[in-house]
Amino acid sequence: MPVITVKMGKTSAEKKKELIEKLTSAATEVTNIPASSYTVFIDEFEYDSIGVGGQTLAEKFATK
Repeated sequence: MPVITVKMGKTSAEKKKELIEKLTSAATEVTNIPASSYTVFIDEFEYDSIGVGGQTLAEKFATK
């Protein structure tokens, strides 16, 4: 059972569904393993729990 794990900021259910479909499709194409064998986990984090360049993403997005 192949597993794909994505760690990212919060996003909508529609975007998660699209991501799961496209990741599964790409992995199936590359490996020739059936899509039904893949499990996709999406770990979501609040933007104040993700840091890039010494700032939280909440801070970075607030300045834009």
